[in-house]
This record gives sequence, C-alpha cells and structure tokens, in this order.
Amino acid sequence: MKLPLFAALLAASLACAPAADAKLSKAEAAMARTVAAEQDRSIALLERLVNQNSGSLNLEGVEKVGAMMRAELEPLGFAVTWKPMPETKRAGHLIAVHKGREGGKHLLLIGHLDTVFEPDSPFQTFTRKGDLAEGPGVGDDKGGMVVIVAALRAMHAAGTLKDANIEIHLTGDEEDAGDPIAKSRADLIAAGKRSDVALDFEGLVRDGPGDKGGADMGSIARRSSESWTVATTGKANHSSGIFSAESGDGAIYELARIIQRFRTELPEPNLTFNVGLVAGGQEVSLDEGGIRATTSGKTNIIAATAIARGDLRTLSADQAARVKAKMAAIVADHAPGTGATLAFDPGGYPAMAPTEGNKALLAKLNGVNRDLGLAEMAALDPLKRGAGDISFVAANVDSLAGLGTYSTGDHAPGETVELPSIARQATRAAILMSRLAADQR
Repeated sequence: MKLPLFAALLAASLACAPAADAKLSKAEAAMARTVAAEQDRSIALLERLVNQNSGSLNLEGVEKVGAMMRAELEPLGFAVTWKPMPETKRAGHLIAVHKGREGGKHLLLIGHLDTVFEPDSPFQTFTRKGDLAEGPGVGDDKGGMVVIVAALRAMHAAGTLKDANIEIHLTGDEEDAGDPIAKSRADLIAAGKRSDVALDFEGLVRDGPGDKGGADMGSIARRSSESWTVATTGKANHSSGIFSAESGDGAIYELARIIQRFRTELPEPNLTFNVGLVAGGQEVSLDEGGIRATTSGKTNIIAATAIARGDLRTLSADQAARVKAKMAAIVADHAPGTGATLAFDPGGYPAMAPTEGNKALLAKLNGVNRDLGLAEMAALDPLKRGAGDISFVAANVDSLAGLGTYSTGDHAPGETVELPSIARQATRAAILMSRLAADQR
C-alpha cells in the first residue's frame, strides 16, 4: 500500500537532503522516517480501535479500548494503570507513566477512549475510502490516540523516548463526563499540577474553505462549558387580570423578560450563551437529567411557573465571573408579581485561557513546522472549538490543544478522518515532545 502524500514526500526529502543543510537533527529525521514507514501500522491500529464500540455509557467497550492502548504503550516502557470509576457511573481512565532522566521537563499527554456513539447507533464500522476513512470516533478521539502511539514509537526508535518524562491520561468519559466531575477529573488535575507541559490530542482544526483547503491552526485556548437554569414564578390567577397590580406579569412573561435581557445585555467578545429548553404553564417539571420538561396549562390561566435551561461558554475565569454577575442582576430585577432564580449545574468544564505560556508552546511547534518545511500555524479562534479535558489542567500548566488528526463530521454518522494527517501530526508531535523533554525544568 503506498504511503500517503505527506509521509512519502517527507521521507523522500529527508533521504535526499545533504546532512549539512538538514534542518532536523539526525534523531528527528529518523523519527520522521519511522512515522512514514509505519503509516500502514497506524491505520491498522485505528481500524481496530474504531471497530470496538466505546460509547461513554458502554463501560465494557471503553475498558476494551483501554486494553488495546495498554498493549501499545507497555512495550514502549510505560507503566500502565487502569483507574476504574464506578462511583461516577463511568468505566474509568487509562494512565500511563514513562520515567526519563532526572531534571527533565514532565509532559502530560491527554486523549480519550470514549465516543458519542453508543452500541445502539447504526454507525459502528471503520470504512476506508482511499486517503479518507469513516467510522465512529475515527477522528474524535481514536485518531488522536493513534497519533500519540505513532509519535511515541518514532521517539522510541530514534532513542529520544528513553530520557523523556511522559504521563498519558486517556479519559473514559470525555464525551459524557461522570458525576461528580470533581471525582472523575481528580487524577487528571493532579497530573497537571506535577507537569510542565500539557499536550491535548483531540482533533486538529483547519481555518479556510473546503476540507483540504484551509490552514492548520494551533489551539492555545478553549472556552468553558457550563449549564444554567432560570426558574420563574407568578400568581396563578384568571387571565383577564394579567398585568394588573393584583395578578402581575406571570411566570412566562418574567422568563421572556430575562431571556431578552440576556440577549441584549450580555454579549461581549468570546462569549456565547444559549437557551436550549423552555417550558412554562400552570405546572412544570424537569426530568432528572434536565433535558426533558413536562408542562400543563390553559390559555385563561396566568402561568404560575416557567423554566429555561441553557449553556454558557467563556474564555477565562474572570469573564465567567463577570458574566454570571450580570446574569444574576438581570434575574433579580423582577417584573411585577413575579419571582426568579438562577442556578448553575455543578461540574462544568473550565476555560483554557490564551496565556503567554500557551503562546510560547505554539511558537515551539511552529519551530518544528519550519524545520519540516510546513506552514506555520496561527492561533485558532477559540469560538471555533468546544470545551475539552485539557481545560481542567490549563490553569496549572502551559497547554496546547489540537494535536490529533484532521477530521470532519465529528459526533455524527459519517465522521471522517484524513488519513495522511496521522503521519503529519505524529511527526510534528514526536519532534516537539523530544525537544520539550530535553529541556530542563
């Protein structure tokens, strides 16, 4: 089977370049050749991972994917631990540690074993179509895990892995986090605190027209993801008295006032806030998960209760605090004869702010790009990607996301990965990790 275009061209250029003119070290050139030579092996691993269903709620399937990754990492010298999470109603996490030289930087690699596709999904199988492949989680994040393995194998072959201090956390519930999230992310947060650099292997994002026409982008920031509930109350009187001093405005008008003021008064850069569910009437009830509402009422009765559920995404903890304060003030400014409360669900995803340390990491990656003859990567607009596990460690460690494969249609049947991106991303990652690991703490 022929090598994908990037891998073939890179291998050829490295083989032909005079040593004096090479921009890569001897070990780095060897890593690039190893990634290219093992591309078929990487694709075969991806196929095996994808064909094992690992929906977040398929606990057995998630654990089986963890066992597959254990089989790849242990031969490279990693001590691998499976951390079960029965108390969060999720499968658990795979944690792998490689001890290198004393005094070297500690790298934290982040990915996830689970997908959004549960066993009852009709989308279950890896299908190759030339340089593309479809399958559940083929990009998010089984493609990312393959990049990790391909990069580490290249480092092992070139001799740069032996001195590297690397800890890998592959969570089993990134797509549907276990509750309480403080428990399900405790090990990851602790790993961030003892690391110097965090690298996240969820998918690469491109900016530009067409699947293959855009430029690769570096992710130095990811926004938070929190869910909120506004519940309003009113006086359940005859509708003929609506807006009177005795009856007031009713719960639904109060909810409409709040939502409209959110829309007009909250907007600012890098902020989004969505209303995803609304219900109101004489009686309203929410299911345990807060995703289904049951309501009853009549046109001639003023609504006694109403509920809205939505999310909030911010770029920093400061922005989150500021926006939440505005929301609370709007909710507290009641219409006549009404009441309202605002509550945030526990366990949201924090923000990964665009720090100077993160920018410096992207600059290091762009040094790798220059030496490989690849275009430099600009920082991705954080509005163009969602929340992720790296945000749980970003407050404590310099972080860079988007080191996984390039894919389209994630989270939907037909999810497709660009197979040459495995080689491109693994080569970048292997060289970047080798250079970072060689630095002193």
